[in-house]
Amino acid sequence: MNNQPVQRDERTEIVENASYRLAYLIMIFGALIIVTYRGFLFKESLWDLLLLVIVSSGVATLYQSGKQVLPQGWKRQTVILFIISAILAAILGFLLR
Repeated sequence: MNNQPVQRDERTEIVENASYRLAYLIMIFGALIIVTYRGFLFKESLWDLLLLVIVSSGVATLYQSGKQVLPQGWKRQTVILFIISAILAAILGFLLR
C-alpha cells in the first residue's frame, strides 16, 4: 500500500481556479477604473489598457467556448451586449465632443 500523502486533488484545483478568477476580476476592473480615471481627469487616451482588457476577456471566452462550457444562448447575449455598448459609446462620443 502506498502511504504517500496526496499532493493535488480536485479540491486543490477548485481553490486554485477560484483564486485565478478573483485575481483576473481585480486586474480587469482595476484596469477599467484606471482608464476611466485617467480619461476623465487627465484627458489621456489609454487604448493600450483597454486593448489588454478586451484581448484577455476574449481569450477567456474563446477558451471556454472551445471547451464547450458556456451556457446556451451566450452568443446571442454577447451580440446584444456589443450592440448596446456600441450605441452607448456613440452617444457618449457625441455628447463629449
